[in-house]
Amino acid sequence: MSNLFHKILIANRGEIACRVIRTAHRMGIICVAVYSDADEYAQHVQMADEAYCLGEAPVKDSYLKVNKILEIAGKAGVEAIHPGYGFLAENPQFAETCAKKGFVFIGPPAAAIAAMGSKNAAKTIMEQASVPLVPGYHGEQQNPAVLQEAADAIGYPVLLKPTAGGGGKGMRIVSDAAEFKETLVSAQREARSSFGDDRMLLEKYLTQIRHVEIQIFADTHQNAVYLFERDCSLQRRHQKIIEEAPAPGISAELRKSMGQAAIQAAHAIGYVGAGTVEFLLTPEQDYYFMEMNTRLQVEHPVTEMITGEDLVEWQLRVASGEALPKTQEALQLSGHALEARIYAEEPEHDFLPATGVLQFVELPKVNDHVRIDTGVVQNDEVSVYYDPMISKLIVWDTNRHNALRRLKQALTDYRILGVKTNIEFLKKIIVSPPFQQGLIDTRFVETHHDLLFEKAEENWEKALVMAALTAVFQRKQAAVFQASGSPDPYSPWHQLNGWRMMEPHLQTVLLVYKEEHIEVFVEEIHAQYFLVAFAEHSFEARGHLKDNTLSLTIDDHNFQSTVVKIKKTLTVFLESSAIEFILIDPDLAESEEEEQEGSLTAPMNGTIVTILAEVETPVEKGEGLLVIEAMKMEHTIRAACDGRVKEFYFFPGDLVPEGTELLNFEPSET
Repeated sequence: MSNLFHKILIANRGEIACRVIRTAHRMGIICVAVYSDADEYAQHVQMADEAYCLGEAPVKDSYLKVNKILEIAGKAGVEAIHPGYGFLAENPQFAETCAKKGFVFIGPPAAAIAAMGSKNAAKTIMEQASVPLVPGYHGEQQNPAVLQEAADAIGYPVLLKPTAGGGGKGMRIVSDAAEFKETLVSAQREARSSFGDDRMLLEKYLTQIRHVEIQIFADTHQNAVYLFERDCSLQRRHQKIIEEAPAPGISAELRKSMGQAAIQAAHAIGYVGAGTVEFLLTPEQDYYFMEMNTRLQVEHPVTEMITGEDLVEWQLRVASGEALPKTQEALQLSGHALEARIYAEEPEHDFLPATGVLQFVELPKVNDHVRIDTGVVQNDEVSVYYDPMISKLIVWDTNRHNALRRLKQALTDYRILGVKTNIEFLKKIIVSPPFQQGLIDTRFVETHHDLLFEKAEENWEKALVMAALTAVFQRKQAAVFQASGSPDPYSPWHQLNGWRMMEPHLQTVLLVYKEEHIEVFVEEIHAQYFLVAFAEHSFEARGHLKDNTLSLTIDDHNFQSTVVKIKKTLTVFLESSAIEFILIDPDLAESEEEEQEGSLTAPMNGTIVTILAEVETPVEKGEGLLVIEAMKMEHTIRAACDGRVKEFYFFPGDLVPEGTELLNFEPSET
């Protein structure tokens, strides 16, 4: 007889909350959601059977309010609480308090979370369990002089890591002794902000390292299995952006060895539930324990795709007291899967997070090969308060080559407007020869920077024709709508097709491409057949527009593309890129305001963390002036030239919108 839960609460938001709700509903489990003021209309709230407000948007005032969450759990009459990942997922006090209040924590025991929550303690436990470790310092002494002495002894480069951290927050690479002190202060500050704990550990920073992790599962009946490995080496800012399973080039013997080491690690701490043991893998195929994540990982879908198992279902069954659904021998690895994380960010500007409203969203079609996990839809907002991940794109096929082909096509099928994304950057990664060959390590982005950020030539002439025709089609559609309310709908004045008595049906479309004003002439020969001309170019085109899909034939090339107009911007989605044009009404005189020179503005919505310079004190070009934080990431505003700060307009703790002038800077006369 099954003891599955009847009703659970998901103490999280966004994509993972939606993910848990989908599986729970399939299993017949009632779901209770919680939300902040900013998430009142979020997708996880709408998907849940019930939802309760936690408080204001900042996580400390909502998703981290343990007492409020437990109060809601009691009011809603749930039996168990699923923490998702992030927030309270690896908080041993939360897990322990859940148990004391009579709620099952859908995760490992509090003691296991605590054991792995401190990276120092985790290293000690793994050392005792004979799991190989990277050389480093895991001591309790946190005096800067002690830490620097340890770094000197280990040998540079070294990696600074928060003992309570995860997700790359607070991690810093120190290249030499001269930069150690400043880097330590920055890492500790971010660790305090993210985890409330600034204790650090040090590790020898290994080069050409791969990040390979083992998915493990254990139950309360002394059973434990590993569900093979994932390669998560593709990272930026120490955060993963592309993951795949299985890891390229891993032999069956190495897979088994790492899997057994991972189970050994789990047994050492009395583990129960889903967990991930992360290893660093050298080119010589030596592996070292890095950390254990005592929760479900963001990248768990690639494991699900190659095993056919639902890991959230496994979590719910194990937490309800059932044995693991399968033994090690029964688990089979099939095909290859990749996951690409779609972020609202600007790769060309050091991956700064982007915020705003998702004005247009069109996702790839989901099928047996393509899966999308998301917590947002069109018109939702990417907020400054939370992680900027929009969705996860997961693909599967019989081998890596075919899976990469599907990933490229699915990324091409994404259509997102309103915020900048990393989609084009992801496409450049997966088509690059090194990635195609599986030559991956944790410094892939830095090593191949020039290749990945190379400016591709845009087929803007073709896109310009498409934008101009879209503008003409939309004018005609507007005319039809206007004529429908006219006493004489057949009047030629309602046609808006460039009709002139005894003249060609000619229309002019004014477009701006990269600050260049282009006049496009469109002559309608007959229905759906046009001559398009601009500068020295001319094209014959046939086609029509339905919704945002433009079906077109240009010079005997037939194709379809998505063209979206938002306010005055026409965006044409081509296979290689999305090209924007500004549509100008020829009857309106427009002027552009020039930006004030010398202003230093917020590159994103965020919070001022610290002031680095003093007013009226000379600073040199490149010197840090202040630090702004958004979505758990820090960005330093630096002087563009020698000079001095005359006045700071904001101070630590102040919220600032994107584009806000932060300070008054006076350049030196020289």
